[in-house]
Order: sequence, then C-alpha cells, then structure tokens
Amino acid sequence: MNLPLDYPEAKAILKEALASDMGYFDTADLYHKGANEELLGRFFRENGHRQDIMIGSKVGNEFFQQNDEVKWNPSREHILSSVKDSLRRLGTDYLDLYMLHGGMIEDNKEETIDAFNVLKKDGLIRAYGISSIRPNVIRHYLAHSDIDVIMMQFNLIDNRPEMLVDEISERDVKILARGPVMKGLLTDNAASVADRKFADGVFDYSQDELKETLGKIPAPLAVSTMNYLLSQPVASIVAGASSVGQLQSTVSAYQQVDYRTHHRELFHDLNYEDHL
Repeated sequence: MNLPLDYPEAKAILKEALASDMGYFDTADLYHKGANEELLGRFFRENGHRQDIMIGSKVGNEFFQQNDEVKWNPSREHILSSVKDSLRRLGTDYLDLYMLHGGMIEDNKEETIDAFNVLKKDGLIRAYGISSIRPNVIRHYLAHSDIDVIMMQFNLIDNRPEMLVDEISERDVKILARGPVMKGLLTDNAASVADRKFADGVFDYSQDELKETLGKIPAPLAVSTMNYLLSQPVASIVAGASSVGQLQSTVSAYQQVDYRTHHRELFHDLNYEDHL
C-alpha cells in the first residue's frame, strides 16, 4: 500500500525485500487505483523470482479512474471480473492469495464465497480469505466457507484479535498481521509519531498514557511487537514500506527477535466492541 509510485524508488524497495528473503508481497486493486499492482507486475517481469514468492491481492472496492468514488461491491460478478484485471496488472496467471477487502454482515456472503470457490477451482487463485476486523463477518466465514486466511490489524496496542485467535486456529485458518508497528507508534520514533498522528490518543489511551506506556519498553520498540506477534498463531507479519530505510529497520527488528520479551502486560486488554 505504501510503495511510492516512482518506479525506481519502488524497485529499490522491492529488490531490498527480495534480498531480505521476504516471501509474501501484499497488494490490492484499490491501492493507487491499480497502480500498486502494476508496480509489482513490472518488477517481477523485469527481475524474475515470481515462483519464489507469494503474491496476495484484494477485491471488493469498485473504484473509478475518473473520480474518487468508491463503491463496496462483494458480488460474484465483480469478483470474477476484477481478478482478471488484477492478474493483468500483476503480469501473472494466478494469485497465491485473494482476499475480500473488508465485508459486512449484510453482504450476500454466499455469493462471495461461491465466487472465490470458482476462482480456486479454475486455478486462478490458490487460496482465499478476508481482510476484516468485524467479528460477526469473520465468524460467518469461519463457519460457512473454506476460507484459508484472515488479515487483521494486530500489534501490542491493538491486541483485539486475541479474542478471536482460538476460534480462527481451531479452523486451521491462518492469520496475517497487518499494521505491526501501528503507524510508527511501535518504533523508536514513538514520541514524535504520537505528537504527529495521535494527538487525541488511540482506543482507550490518552496521548499521555500512550507515551508513558511506550516509554517503559526498552528500545528497540519494534522488536517487542515482533516478539509479541510471533508468540501468537500468526502466519505472516505484513509490514508496509515506503522507503528502503524503513524496510531495513523492519527487517533489523525481525532479525533481533527472541520470541519472549514483548511486555504485553503493560498494555490494555482490548476487545472488539462493534459488529459482534
């Protein structure tokens, strides 16, 4: 989502990701209205390695090039049509993972599930899932589909997915943790990020409590959140990267993990309160 649109800049980030043995590349048709997929497609056409990595994309947001309007559309017709556009932009004949980019309990979920099953049967996708933080939607897909993956924001601050991990694991569904550093809050730039992005705090934290809590964790903060996520049944940590330096910082944090020290006890126990 954060890749720069300038291709040389994006290429440098993607080359660094490959050199760091990253094996999963996450995108969506909505990101820059298809341009993010095109960047990835161009990179893998020029540099190879398609067989060495997994590519995941998302669908469900019907967007328009001529304006900023976006319509939610989880219909069978839209999914079966959109996958062809994503495959063309990515320059590949299959997706390793295709996810519904959201979802509401009011959706015709059976129609959505049928579309994903058709794509899987036809070999256009190898697995499917949803990107959602709505428990009622997640539970419906767990009970009524052969879903493979659920993507959720998951980190030390936003630990709400803990209330669902047992249900998800019992179905042998994999969790993708997005937002591992919470927009930079869980990095060594925490204080400045809190001032710039979280003046009103976040969840039930005031800004002062947020700073006080984060100040109790020894640097580097990103190592603690990586340790925390790796203590959970998480299949992949999906971190954004808008520069080579940012990517290198994330990789460095991951390489320092010891799987134990994550200071989870310092943080509030959060639960999802809506869409139950």
